[in-house]
Order: sequence, then structure tokens, then C-alpha cells
Amino acid sequence: MNATVSFTLNGKPVTVASPRDRMLVWVLRDELGLTGTKVGCEAGLCGACTVLVDFEAVLSCSTPLGDVAGKSVLTIEGLAHDGKLNPVQEAFQEHHAFQCGYCTSGMIMAAWAFLKKKPKATRTEIVEAMEGNICRCGAHVRILDAVESAGKAMGGVR
Repeated sequence: MNATVSFTLNGKPVTVASPRDRMLVWVLRDELGLTGTKVGCEAGLCGACTVLVDFEAVLSCSTPLGDVAGKSVLTIEGLAHDGKLNPVQEAFQEHHAFQCGYCTSGMIMAAWAFLKKKPKATRTEIVEAMEGNICRCGAHVRILDAVESAGKAMGGVR
């Protein structure tokens, strides 16, 4: 049965009529047309579907729509401002921290949430923070380089 759920999406209020237990990833992709959030394993293991809910990284494949009622959701589509990439997006581009690109939006969202809390993270802390996001192409070293570089750009000069 559909319920009306309101939340803020990428800075704008939205209201969706959908079952409260429908996973957020499907609401974002199918009902709101935001396909930057990818569907990977659908079991909460790969991180491809990572979005931010109240600025915390969450797996949208295991987050029911009802859980975001009244909250703020940020997707990859909302990360850039006024056509300017976020420092994490810029670092991923500069370091070629992607190959097929499927995991990239989830990686960027997870990295951004982590670096907002800890921009001066060590390489070891970055590795630990990014463990929930899997890249099957083998771009891990470039991803770690990008996250480290973005931390410096966000004020975390070591």
C-alpha cells in the first residue's frame, strides 16, 4: 500500500507516493529519475548505491523509503554546486579513480561523508573508511589516492 513520504532531496523538498518499505534506491531511480545511484548487489555489500541521509553514508538498497521521511537525502546528482564539481569529484577525475565507473558514485558519496568528518585522515583510515565500497575493476589504488587528495583539498593538509 502506498504512503506519502516527504523529504529533502538534493536541497529541494519532494513528496513520493510509494510503499514505505520500498528501498530508497528504487525510489530514486524509478520514481524520481535519478540514475546516478547504482544498483549493485542489492544486499548491502558493495556500496554502489551509497547516498547520504542527513549527511551520513547509507546503502540505499537496504534503506526503506519510510526511513528518510523528514530527512535530507543527497545523491551524486546533488553534490556539485553551480556547475562546479565537489573536491571529491574533482580528485576522482584528476586521479582517474575509476575504470568502468559503476562504483564511482557510491565511492564518491562514501568518501565525501568520511572526509567531512575527518579531512586529515591517514591512508590507513581512508582504507578502513572505504572498505564498504567495492571496485571490481581494480582501481583501488587510484581511488585511495583520490580520497587522500580530496582530503587535502578540503582542508586536511597533513
